Amino acid sequence: MLPASERLEPAQVGERTTRGDVAPSTAQQIFELINRLYPVCRSITGHGVRQTLKILQEYIPLTIHEVPTGTPVFDWTVPKEWNIADAYIKNLNGDRIADFRKNNLHVVSYSTPIRRRVSLDELKKHVFTLPEHPDWIPYRTSYYNENWGFCLTHRQLLELTDQDYEVHIDSTLTDGHLTYGEVYLKGVTNDEVLISTHVCHPSLANDNLSGIAVASFLAKRFSELRLRYSYRFLFAPGTIGSITWLSNNKSSVKKIKHGLVLTGLGDGGRFTYKKSRRGDAEIDRVVSHVLQHSGTDYAIVEFSPYGYDERQYCSPGFNLPVGCFMRTPHGEYPEYHTSADNLDFVRMEYLQESFGQCL
Repeated sequence: MLPASERLEPAQVGERTTRGDVAPSTAQQIFELINRLYPVCRSITGHGVRQTLKILQEYIPLTIHEVPTGTPVFDWTVPKEWNIADAYIKNLNGDRIADFRKNNLHVVSYSTPIRRRVSLDELKKHVFTLPEHPDWIPYRTSYYNENWGFCLTHRQLLELTDQDYEVHIDSTLTDGHLTYGEVYLKGVTNDEVLISTHVCHPSLANDNLSGIAVASFLAKRFSELRLRYSYRFLFAPGTIGSITWLSNNKSSVKKIKHGLVLTGLGDGGRFTYKKSRRGDAEIDRVVSHVLQHSGTDYAIVEFSPYGYDERQYCSPGFNLPVGCFMRTPHGEYPEYHTSADNLDFVRMEYLQESFGQCL
């Protein structure tokens, strides 16, 4: 029990709010941040992550951490750093069929450098499309298997008729660093609430610029309040980022009493809360209570070891009380991991509602 001098009134601790209580200007600012970050080519390492975090520093007191390639993090290892300047496929007339400068999803993330002429048959072995959505570009990665590749619309693939094509990927895969950002807001107690979101995806607005932007404005709002709990906001590459953070903070994670992974908060689907592995942690009961009284449609789902960084926080060695708060779960909307997850897919009113529920 806190001494009377340190007890906080509800208005000091946080804000009881609904969608209507969040100012439209806040929703506009969240959406503008998503717009600003959208063109940046992010991956699990590299300049795109740093650029993203430096932009966030303009909004919140973010500390940036760099962990060298080769650093052991439990039974994983921090990978090489990947950066890319340009990439394209050119036909015999010199026209760019795929152009990284127009859409960074055209290149398989972590593609190794290449510049040569290849036959159409060979090129097709390195091209990914979505036949069921012929005008969408898929998002693909090759993080731990050195290779190269391109992503095209299926319509583009069907239009390839030249015998040979020039392929060029101006990238580097060298020793460097894994980068993540952290905001720590000291409260009256040392007990912590962890808010985590992944920053490794390129131009995908819902997954996960919506999570990044909502988390940023939560941190901004909380920095203006007198807090009971201490709050830690983590902006890290998916999976390897949270594993690295956990490895670097083994002795202090016991302070985490409640936690949320934020993702996919800009689409129009119903709210979904994935419980922590404990299933009955306070955060599980709190989110269920908030959603029950939200006046909106929602779903509560049980924990499974598939999804976002809640997998790592809830792994057997830690079993932290961390759930995942989202709207439509990953893989359950057709736009997921495609070029259709763009700035037209996320809406200000959905971001406003998501921000309100988080508050």
